[in-house]
Amino acid sequence: MHTARNMLGKVLLRQFSQGIAAGIIYETEAYQGEDDLGCHAKAGRTPRTSVMYGPPGHAYVYFTYGMHWMMNVVADHVDTPAAVLIRAVHPIIGLDLLDVHRPRPNRWNANHPSLRWTDGPAKMCQAFQIDARYNGKNICSNHTGLWIADAGLRFEEDQVMTSPRVGLFSVPEPWKSIPWRWRIDPKNIFG
Repeated sequence: MHTARNMLGKVLLRQFSQGIAAGIIYETEAYQGEDDLGCHAKAGRTPRTSVMYGPPGHAYVYFTYGMHWMMNVVADHVDTPAAVLIRAVHPIIGLDLLDVHRPRPNRWNANHPSLRWTDGPAKMCQAFQIDARYNGKNICSNHTGLWIADAGLRFEEDQVMTSPRVGLFSVPEPWKSIPWRWRIDPKNIFG
């Protein structure tokens, strides 16, 4: 859980052939182990979830609803499946590179650059072109072309909101309501 909170303010970077794009992470969710009925690991180790059982700092990327990619970061010791879903980023570098990957009418609006452009995990993966190629890759290193770096941003507790995780409609309590979603309001932080 601490990893999800601590990822707020980190920078997600993506190397494209034309240059680097980056965004500040401002929303995350934690998924913790086989006992967490909201976590993919509730089914145990499978070909899909095996990355979650690996070393921390690696990407767990999966396809969902037959149309969207989602990216998590493995967040616990080997054989302890836990991951942090990156739910939203605020683009700061390479806006033109990200723009070409978001279909209209959702593409970049120069008058409102942070408004709903990468405010969801599927939108973020689409803009940054994150897909199965990155599943299992070490994202603590820039050698894969996708990595997370420390930007030196720190947020006070009164700037961080917590709430239940999103989209767990069929998950029973207490897992449905545990406040394992962390978010900062990008308008208050980034203008």
